[in-house]
Amino acid sequence: MDRDTVRRQLLDVLEAKAAEHGVDVVDVEVEGATQRPVVCVRIDHADESMPTITLDEVSAQTDWVSEAVEDADPFAGAYVLEVSSPGMDRPLRRRRDFERFAGEEVSLATTATEGRRRYTGTLEGLDGDDVVLTCDGREERIPFDEVRTCKIRPAYDFSTPKPAKRGKKGKAEGPSASKQH
Repeated sequence: MDRDTVRRQLLDVLEAKAAEHGVDVVDVEVEGATQRPVVCVRIDHADESMPTITLDEVSAQTDWVSEAVEDADPFAGAYVLEVSSPGMDRPLRRRRDFERFAGEEVSLATTATEGRRRYTGTLEGLDGDDVVLTCDGREERIPFDEVRTCKIRPAYDFSTPKPAKRGKKGKAEGPSASKQH
């Protein structure tokens, strides 16, 4: 079975069981070598009004996720299972994700065989069957069925300077400090 087929199979199995655990399966990825693949399952609270799932909550959900993947038995040999929160660069894959995260900065790749395939901009949401982005002041419309990947681009705040570290001789060392020996 190819990785995309395994991914879809695991998504189906996990999504069927997730609701009874109060969990939303954000995404599943199959990575690494074919001899020992890594299955990455990203989960969050099913209740979108709650904050992002914590590490302790992820740990509490791991057993049923592991059982569901084992029951699906997608690999002939061994594999590694990683269960995590969606992270700051949360993937968007369902129509409702594109509506929920409207206003966020995203990077999007398409399955298009001609023309532009990668976009970075503000997600405006969905309009019919199109994902609408604003990129460089222009509206871009990408058919939902042509979206290969879309992830939120985290915004980091670098405006608060870190306190300077003190070296062995009491001199301040910051991110741009250098030592010569």
